[in-house]
Amino acid sequence: MTGSGAPDGEALRVEHVAKRFGGVTALADVNLRLGRGEVLGLIGDNGAGKSTLIKILCGFHQPDAGRIFVGGEEVVLKSVDHARTLGIDTVYQDLALVNELSVYHNMFLNRELVRWPLLSNRRMRHLAREHLEDMGVNIPSVEDEVAKLSGGQRQAIAVARSVYSDARILLLDEPLAAMGAKEGALILDLVRDLKAKGEVSIIIIAHNYGQVLEVCDRINLLQHGSITFDKPTSETSVQELTDLVVAEYRAARTQRLRPDPAGNARPAPRQ
Repeated sequence: MTGSGAPDGEALRVEHVAKRFGGVTALADVNLRLGRGEVLGLIGDNGAGKSTLIKILCGFHQPDAGRIFVGGEEVVLKSVDHARTLGIDTVYQDLALVNELSVYHNMFLNRELVRWPLLSNRRMRHLAREHLEDMGVNIPSVEDEVAKLSGGQRQAIAVARSVYSDARILLLDEPLAAMGAKEGALILDLVRDLKAKGEVSIIIIAHNYGQVLEVCDRINLLQHGSITFDKPTSETSVQELTDLVVAEYRAARTQRLRPDPAGNARPAPRQ
């Protein structure tokens, strides 16, 4: 283990990554490290640039500056498909599942098994059932339509599909959003199981600090386009994380309401 609490070895490293959209700076200077088998929590206020960073790491956006290393080797991620060939996959809040298809058809979406000229449905059912059971994902039947399942079950299927596709770096963008306690617990248990196996390195974006501390090895806070906080979960708390974000909000509010020379409150100029 390293001093940060991450397992030995490096899955992903980001150095001085920046991204602008026109006149808006989404990321200014991001430095981030993800150890092999580590679960990293990425937190920050709305608009901090978390989703932009995830889209860069999955190949959807290209950075304007900076370097990305996967397994210690520098890479230029040209597309989402290219990132997937390197073992990087993303599960978004909207999941990209097809509600009208069965669980097993979703598990093999765009990579169906074929026994010419027909789909190998029996084989796909068997493999989907086997993989979900191995990951501890319990659903009534792999033949059920995805639309019939709970939000937590659908999220679990999306994660399982990525892992089954040989993802070694998994990016989870708000996997617990809009979920109740029971559904959220299902996903947290799934992340714990993946961490215990040590085969997948995970970055989780989340707003619930309690849940983040529960499953993550380390926490990064993204503020003003940079990582401003990096600590093992054992060395921080919900209170500390909340205080950091609240302090940022208060500073931004004070800046917006800065008085003009006449003493009247006025919006601060955009930076």
